[in-house]
Amino acid sequence: MGHDAHVAGGTNPLRAIPSVERLLRHPDAVALVARCRRERVVEALRMALADTRRALADGGVLPSDAALVAAATAFLDAGTAPRPTRVVNATGVVLHTNLGRALLADDAIAAMADAARGAMNLELDLITGRRGDRDALLADDLCALTGAEAGLVVNNNAAAVLLAIAALAGGREVVVSRGELVEIGGSFRMPEVMAVSGARLREVGTTNRTHADDYRKAIGLETGLLVKIHTSNYRIVGFTADVELRDLVTIGRAHGVPVLDDLGSGALVDLAILGLPSEPVVRDRVGAGADLVSFSGDKLLGGPQAGIVVGRRDLVERLAAHPLRRALRSDKIRLAALAATLRLYRNAPDLPAALPTLRWLTRPLAEMDTVGRAVAPHLAARLGEGYRVTVVDSEAEVGSGAAPTATLPSRALAVEHPDLSPDDVAARFRQATPPVIGRVHRGRFLLDLRGVFSPDDLAVTFA
Repeated sequence: MGHDAHVAGGTNPLRAIPSVERLLRHPDAVALVARCRRERVVEALRMALADTRRALADGGVLPSDAALVAAATAFLDAGTAPRPTRVVNATGVVLHTNLGRALLADDAIAAMADAARGAMNLELDLITGRRGDRDALLADDLCALTGAEAGLVVNNNAAAVLLAIAALAGGREVVVSRGELVEIGGSFRMPEVMAVSGARLREVGTTNRTHADDYRKAIGLETGLLVKIHTSNYRIVGFTADVELRDLVTIGRAHGVPVLDDLGSGALVDLAILGLPSEPVVRDRVGAGADLVSFSGDKLLGGPQAGIVVGRRDLVERLAAHPLRRALRSDKIRLAALAATLRLYRNAPDLPAALPTLRWLTRPLAEMDTVGRAVAPHLAARLGEGYRVTVVDSEAEVGSGAAPTATLPSRALAVEHPDLSPDDVAARFRQATPPVIGRVHRGRFLLDLRGVFSPDDLAVTFA
């Protein structure tokens, strides 16, 4: 039986608060226990009761038992909502680090599901029946696509660089141009990643100019590795100089020091052929003589998060044998997705059709115009009185450090309200179902349409 909201005068209202056991006998709570663990329901009821005590202390009234159980149900629903939550990427940044970077191909998603459902030959040689090597699952495709002798996979590119330096130059010196010591996402800096490896960093050149002699003069008995880092997330222009990879390789070979090319972005095909801003291609870097090349799986490659190292077999084997390798290795689900993605690169007749990342990057403006015109009136109606939604020109970015100075022509929906700021409009879209993430640009809130392929993508519900 629920309690009345009013408590007799002179009576301490805190004494009328029901116990958790009593609330558990309420029919709504019984139904709640049927779908959630009893311990979780008890926890939620205690939270509801704690809120009630605070409200009563401030002069509030005691809710009914049903209201208390409803409050507990709200706590449970909030706690069981999916984390992370699917959102609509209308930012205009295709490879958005905060939104999970590359979307996976259907083949990769299916491969992940198969790997998650059951056992797989992760480290089992099906021919001999003996223990196998998980890198062997991807070796043929990696070598065929990059021209390298061997390859391995760890959980991201920072891990790949860490492993390579630890295995080849731990306790020794690593020579790198000062102009290439980048800061990557989340305020992580390459010198800090290198320091964790146990190597000593030897910087050469200046921020804007590094010459071949700078490397030659720095090489000594303690030099274990020369590192070239692709500055994929910024550009220095003007009075600049750097050393080309082929020249650095020549220097390394003359002194018997291997060269690691930290490529980062990881393009497996020439994007210029697709009409996109050019980025270094892994095969070309291997062909230029880099002893090892490292790159990401979830950037331009369009696969899952991964750090991939390809290059000389003897060096890759040294990385594979290092103790850090076990701590940095990838799991079966990620490897299944990457294997399926690499296979698409080898077999798919139309890569943009098969890989969502390339499909987003190469999308025609006419498609975005069509979607924008179809969505605008319906979106304005859902938003309510006073909202104005129009199709406008926009500029999109590749994102995740690739082609930082280049933009892609795009279209966007400008969403405006005379009484609301662009930030207020953005906040409303973030609270929609599903949340929609746009951007504020020049005093307007924009929903970039490069990643919106159907009007249904923006058929969202607003609170």
